[in-house]
Amino acid sequence: MANLGRFPDGFVWGAATSAYQIEGSPLADGAGPSNWHRFVRLEGVIENGDTGDLACDHYRLWEKDVELMRELGLGAYRFSIAWSRVLPEGRGAVNPRGLDFYARLVDRLLENDIVPAPTLYHWDLPAALEDRGGWANADIPSWFQDYAQVVFERLGDRVPMWATLNEPVLVSHAGHVLGIHPPGHKSASEAAAVARHLLLAHGAAVEAYRGTAKGKIGIVLNLEPRVPASGSTADAEATRRADIYYNQQYLHTLFTGHWPEGLAEILGSACRELTTRESASVSQPLDWLGVNYYSRRPTSRGEDGPLHADDVAIEGHPMTDLGWEIYPEGLTEILVRVTERYGKLPLYVTENGSVFVDPDPSPTGIVDDPQRVAYLRRHLAAALVAIERGVDLRGYFAWSLLDNFEWQRGYSQRFGIVRVDYATQERTIKESARFYREVIAGNGAVLSR
Repeated sequence: MANLGRFPDGFVWGAATSAYQIEGSPLADGAGPSNWHRFVRLEGVIENGDTGDLACDHYRLWEKDVELMRELGLGAYRFSIAWSRVLPEGRGAVNPRGLDFYARLVDRLLENDIVPAPTLYHWDLPAALEDRGGWANADIPSWFQDYAQVVFERLGDRVPMWATLNEPVLVSHAGHVLGIHPPGHKSASEAAAVARHLLLAHGAAVEAYRGTAKGKIGIVLNLEPRVPASGSTADAEATRRADIYYNQQYLHTLFTGHWPEGLAEILGSACRELTTRESASVSQPLDWLGVNYYSRRPTSRGEDGPLHADDVAIEGHPMTDLGWEIYPEGLTEILVRVTERYGKLPLYVTENGSVFVDPDPSPTGIVDDPQRVAYLRRHLAAALVAIERGVDLRGYFAWSLLDNFEWQRGYSQRFGIVRVDYATQERTIKESARFYREVIAGNGAVLSR
């Protein structure tokens, strides 16, 4: 175990959210509908029939939420911009009121010494573009570049840290193979085209940024160690395929400009080689890389789908209430792996958090969530071990600032360090947030207790 102590000077302490999960008011002030606004209305796709129409009402309560961030001592806030607020049709005419919302948010964050760290795309695509084929349309990289240019020109002078995409593998896989996210398709060949277009859109946005603003730009990937569920050859092969598909498909391609070896074996002829021009665009140097980490994934041989691999639980291993293994050592492993394979690039843990069943607030306003406190403590310790092993880790963002709309699970799962009463929109700081505030105030010193 590492000698737990303070994190490096200047380490960034933040929390993260995403637009559709917290904002509510999806059609307010001239905004257009997104694919999620429509998808949640399909029968049976979201637990309890929940929608993001109200969510945490952040679109109206954003000033109170910034004050909450200040109270917790956050140094940065990672949020996403809803493309359809800015461009209701996805392209063409700009909606000034939608763009103004993010400008006001950025300005208030800066007034409170909180670094704004926006993500251009966190899964909510304008419905008008979904109608044109969405991410399967080969024109979408240019649409994304035009959208990015609009946002950079309005906010780029005072936002120092940008991400292009959040977890693109879930856009391609959950939306186009599993069918549990929009557009609800189940086509491995379509997912291969979507992956290509996502990477090209990232490259196009980076090109736009280099010509517009002077801060730092990166991308956010969810990475997780893959381990065989047993000692069988079949499970080892399934693990290899899953690692290529879930981890290397985007990570390797971003750094090399080429698909990882073995991806074509999984996706077949749908996995077309990138052209020289495309390769250069996709692999433009990143200023930083965001790593979302929640768990490792024990993997076994499966029969269905292109991977022939299934995620499984290993009996006796501790789990969150979402059924994800609690394995903080995996955070160290994945950060070290990225550094050793692709060089000492500045890294950020851009999401890390857990679902547990929280009690209702006590009469004195206490929400006691000791399991989440323990989760945070252990994962922060693992992040510090990674630094001691040579990783250039620059910051950590807890997921999530607020309980929120958790995609297909609706409001049944709570990730927040701040409790949200969805009926009253009252916010209550959980004990995990109080612990995190101590961590921030001491730059990690509390971990040594």
